[in-house]
Amino acid sequence: MPGQTTTAGIHSDNYRFLQEHVYAQTGIVLEQDKHYLFETRLAPIVRQLGLGSINDLCAVLRSSRETEVGRRVVEAMTTNETYFFRDPGQYEAIRKTLLPRLKQERRDTKRLRFWSAASSTGQEAYSLAILLLEEGFGDWNIQILGTDFSSQVLDRARSGKFHQIEVNRGLPAALLIKYFKRAGVEWAINDQVRQMVRFETLDLRKSLRAFGPFDLVFCRNVLIYFDAETKKKILKEIHGTLFHRGWLLLGGAETAFGFEEWFEREGSGNAAAYEAK
Repeated sequence: MPGQTTTAGIHSDNYRFLQEHVYAQTGIVLEQDKHYLFETRLAPIVRQLGLGSINDLCAVLRSSRETEVGRRVVEAMTTNETYFFRDPGQYEAIRKTLLPRLKQERRDTKRLRFWSAASSTGQEAYSLAILLLEEGFGDWNIQILGTDFSSQVLDRARSGKFHQIEVNRGLPAALLIKYFKRAGVEWAINDQVRQMVRFETLDLRKSLRAFGPFDLVFCRNVLIYFDAETKKKILKEIHGTLFHRGWLLLGGAETAFGFEEWFEREGSGNAAAYEAK
């Protein structure tokens, strides 16, 4: 009933309001058991605004529809965890299978295009850039696009600076020393890597026809948040951005099964790789 308080402290009507707000802005479906996620991610906004609770925050959103506060709420709820060389099996499949093929097929143009479609703070895109340099593509024309719904995380990605705990997660010490330098309490990625990557805000529900063509698209750990209809639309749009035989890489809990008219599973071990038909 309206006004009933959940165990996490958010009134049930406000919880539904937040669900609807996030869905309307992003298409992301937040289930009924995500109270802890709202509490954790919205608490800093509540404190910054000097409010007493998330219920007070909902009152602000309901009464004024203040666009800046609404944007901050959505960005807080759509920021996903990331780290360097996440899912090592996928990077190994890129190194052993995709890059040797591309090196042969593109030896005349030496031009490659990649897309990190939910790039968050940039570790995924920068990991790919480092892999390419390590595999001898330093003299190629490489462009890596990183996109995310959140402008806040993209500002961090563009800075190319990471805290110690972030470089400790997944980044081998030898690569840290080779491609980063100390910047106060942070580590700054070097210019060679940064120049290979650019970042833009993007809502994946929009038309993607202006993007690509790409040799590889990372779209990991984001499709699980969309309903079935939105997921299908996004996969169709991504297919349209890929070269024939280009790769789509998904998260470990995601598949492109059911979309065989566009993709077929690439046989690279346990990596969740799909080749565009």
